[in-house]
Amino acid sequence: MLLQAHSISDTRAIAAALAAWLRSGDIVVLSGEMGAGKTAFAQGVGTALGVDQPLTSPTFTLVNSYDCDRFTLHHADLYRLERTTELADLALAELAEFSGVVLIEWGEVAADALGDHLWVHLEIDDVAADLDAASDAPPEGRTIECGAVGQRWVGRWDRLRAAMEAAC
Repeated sequence: MLLQAHSISDTRAIAAALAAWLRSGDIVVLSGEMGAGKTAFAQGVGTALGVDQPLTSPTFTLVNSYDCDRFTLHHADLYRLERTTELADLALAELAEFSGVVLIEWGEVAADALGDHLWVHLEIDDVAADLDAASDAPPEGRTIECGAVGQRWVGRWDRLRAAMEAAC
């Protein structure tokens, strides 16, 4: 699925649409360059799930957990991960299996080890970047591509797609 977000608000709205379809045990892998909007997307998910505190990227703590209405949201950031053995120490799949949803920034480095998951790739929209460069404002437009690995999302995919497309 390919989506266009014209602003950070659109990015968060698309994320909120995804949040409505999350259930305990889900893993969502976020990828994209530095500044592509991974944390803004995570914030949109967190807000929609009822996180009532600032959701920031856990670059140095690696995983932050937030109690939500339906389950615990575990927000991970693998940017600083240096060895694959560190991935096993984080036990991300176990966090999802036993206590909630895991949302992983820079998660593409671990995707092969995660089993079934949803992936979301964010890119700064080149056209928006050119327009915003003229005003010295940071670019807000994003291209967001989503897909699923494994069977876990098969029963929800069509409804998820419709919800995310309606959000932008």
